[in-house]
Amino acid sequence: MANALQFSATVQAASPVFSKRMHCQSLRHRPSPPLNYNLVATSLVLSKRSRRAFKVSCEAASVDLLETNKIDNEAEKKITCVMKFGGSSVASAERMREVAELILSFPNESPVIVLSAMGKTTNKLLLAGEKAVSCGVTNVDSIEELSFIKELHNRTVKELEVDESVIAKHLEELEQLLKGIAMMKELTPRTRDYLVSFGECMSTRIFAAYMNKIGAKARQYDAFEIGFITTDDFTNADILEATYPAVAKSLHGDWISDPAIPIVTGFLGKGWRSCAITTLGRGGSDLTATTIGKALGLSEIQVWKDVDGVLTCDPNIYPHAEPVPYLTFDEAAELAYFGAQVLHPQSMRPAREADIPVRVKNSYNPNAPGTLITRARDMSKAVLTSIVLKRNVTMLDIASTRMLGQFGFLAKVFSTFEDLGISVDVVATSEVSISLTLDPSKLWSRELIQQASELDHVVEELEKIAVVNLLQRRSIISLIGNVQRSSLILEKAFHVLRTLGVNVQMISQGASKVNISLIVNDDEAEQCVKSLHKAFFETDISELEWECVSGNGSAST
Repeated sequence: MANALQFSATVQAASPVFSKRMHCQSLRHRPSPPLNYNLVATSLVLSKRSRRAFKVSCEAASVDLLETNKIDNEAEKKITCVMKFGGSSVASAERMREVAELILSFPNESPVIVLSAMGKTTNKLLLAGEKAVSCGVTNVDSIEELSFIKELHNRTVKELEVDESVIAKHLEELEQLLKGIAMMKELTPRTRDYLVSFGECMSTRIFAAYMNKIGAKARQYDAFEIGFITTDDFTNADILEATYPAVAKSLHGDWISDPAIPIVTGFLGKGWRSCAITTLGRGGSDLTATTIGKALGLSEIQVWKDVDGVLTCDPNIYPHAEPVPYLTFDEAAELAYFGAQVLHPQSMRPAREADIPVRVKNSYNPNAPGTLITRARDMSKAVLTSIVLKRNVTMLDIASTRMLGQFGFLAKVFSTFEDLGISVDVVATSEVSISLTLDPSKLWSRELIQQASELDHVVEELEKIAVVNLLQRRSIISLIGNVQRSSLILEKAFHVLRTLGVNVQMISQGASKVNISLIVNDDEAEQCVKSLHKAFFETDISELEWECVSGNGSAST
């Protein structure tokens, strides 16, 4: 590993974490007039790991390093992987210590570290901003969430015994920003993104300072300063292609000139027109990690969460959920989009494009194998991979009032949603009617009154061309599984739902062919997930196929 020799009264090794192995039989430098020193040092221990001794003789004309033990002739060590840690993994000083220990437990890795904000800091920042709008400038100091954020970060700095100055400026700027919001009496999307950026900016500075304190040389980076270029869609920006070469230049250049563990803010970018701070949407730190992985062409991207990888269902619904050892990128993307909290919906794209494996691990239980996500996997024994529940969905049944085969009907329907900026989740169509569900995440970020107003406006616009039936409090149950066994999956699923007396109101299979979505009432959804999990994951495959044989006379595969 790397060792930088400092010729002085004593010779010390640099960071014990990342060092360069040197094989030097004779390093000779041309004489230079200013050089006038003589130093003889023997038995120098370059690092705790190598315990190799050198005899160093330095004169004006030459420097000879005589190796007493064999050292491999290896090139300078390169960055090998990305390790991303979520908010719960760095929620306190104790957790930060554990994460630092975890990182250093992989001596053969040279990682880039991507961090989220500490614990629930992002939620607290948003609440503080909303309260500042109406509380008045003089009352900003008394906002409960601001006090919580200050206390959490100051306590963490104190417990880790790092310099308070690493976050003092940010805490002061945060309070000034909230006073500005109170004065203007509004919180725009642009200001909201700037507000939440304080969480990641402070967590990375604290962690980098702690890593340096314990002797692991680290360097903090704000993503928006090292080339993360995005659209100006505040609160949900997309990363632009120019990001990849810019990030590679920044991180690789610094690593070559002065190796140190990069500690990068997740979730953040810079708008290409506005040059303002943007955010990548909730969970966007995963996208930060995969973007860095693609930019640097790394061998693996590790996403460290608070669960043992991707699970067969939400453990809060059914505690017997099990880790899924392997996933394809297609399966992971469907899981993420339809509600699995482990991965960001868009985070798989850079990894898939660069064909870089993504490993999901548990920072609370690092010995658990986790989930490995790759381009392809062995599907010979796979039936169902996971069950995902998306609650509080709005469903629309839209039937054309015109003659059969009316030109442009679907185009008019979807242009209405485009004008309102509302995304559609699941679609099922016929020639004269269409059923669809609206993406709740596009509405949850708005006030309840605004949600109701938008839905009323959607119905009003659609009623100009169709008969509309709006159905609320629905849930999407997505079955992510093996396309080659879709008939078996459907037969078993409908048998379970029929037994429960649940009526499926809509069904759709995605273009990826790995996802089958069923729409049911909200109050029935959890029981459906529990029963489906028991049927698919607590029953042997041969039993599933035998049930199909006995029910139909032939096995569905």
